[in-house]
Amino acid sequence: AAGRIEGMPVRLKENLGIAFQGCIVLGSGFTLNPAEAQEWIAADARNAEVLFPYLNGQDLNGRPDCSASRWVIDFNDRSESDAAEFDFPFRRLQERVKPERQRTDENGSYVLRRPLPDRWWQYGEKRPAMRRAISELPEVLVIARVSKTVMPLRVPTGQVMSEACVVFATDDYGEQAILSSSLHQVWAITYGSTLETRVRYTPSDVFETFPRPPVTDRLIGGGRSLNETRRDTMLRRNLGLTDLYNLVNDPQNQGDADVEKLRGLHAEIDAAVLNSFGWDDLITDPGFHEYRQVVRWTISPATRVEVLDRLLLENHHRAAGGAELEASPQAGGSNRRAAAEDGTLFG
Repeated sequence: AAGRIEGMPVRLKENLGIAFQGCIVLGSGFTLNPAEAQEWIAADARNAEVLFPYLNGQDLNGRPDCSASRWVIDFNDRSESDAAEFDFPFRRLQERVKPERQRTDENGSYVLRRPLPDRWWQYGEKRPAMRRAISELPEVLVIARVSKTVMPLRVPTGQVMSEACVVFATDDYGEQAILSSSLHQVWAITYGSTLETRVRYTPSDVFETFPRPPVTDRLIGGGRSLNETRRDTMLRRNLGLTDLYNLVNDPQNQGDADVEKLRGLHAEIDAAVLNSFGWDDLITDPGFHEYRQVVRWTISPATRVEVLDRLLLENHHRAAGGAELEASPQAGGSNRRAAAEDGTLFG
């Protein structure tokens, strides 16, 4: 628990239906390289209806343009007969996915739970609620589910986000600023689980419990400036997000104009978030501070403790006002709960 406020945060109704784990494809045969995808589309233009870039966490945080390095076949909820009309993609899944999905044990029973073997051309978890939530958006915010940065990026829709991504059904620059702030980052580090020095971001434990401040013009401006400046820097210097923030968080890296600008933008966003909460008595006092064995350019330890106290108190206040759903589950149960809420492929 954080600071002087006791207890754990609870999930807030206001945050439901926004953050989702990406699709669980369940079968390497679904993926293909971009050149092959384009060959299939050239051979039959209709294949573009079921072939999409496939974004994973490594691409998101490792590639300067955050683009997908692979493509994926996505029949969504099409029937077998409808899927079979797409010749190349369907035959690929027949050859490479169907045998894997329909493995049997010594008794002749399917190894995988039903009806995964019967619906072998469809994803294990196709995330219908996520698809509905982002269907009208040209862009969304995405965080790699396991990362050191805990930093959202803006990516186009019209691609399949893998289970290694957490997708936020918003393209609002103010929300991007809030999710890019040190307040959200330390909340994620505190209430998410960890994998070595990386944070495992689960929507139920982190986002659904995080009491977001109102979006202000200042936050919208900060989110837009951060997005544009960072994108330009990543492309110009051929740096992925992780490599860029390794520079931002390195105390030895001084005098780098791009890095100093990003540090300043993050300090402004933190101040804007505090202002939106009405916490102008707190100062960000940014610097290189260690938390959970990782040094980051972030708010000071004293401010961090106070912020975590206030965020937890705000969470409890909103819950007492009838906005809570239930106590946040421990990390081990998060994926099960999130999958149940979103709806499984067959459930």
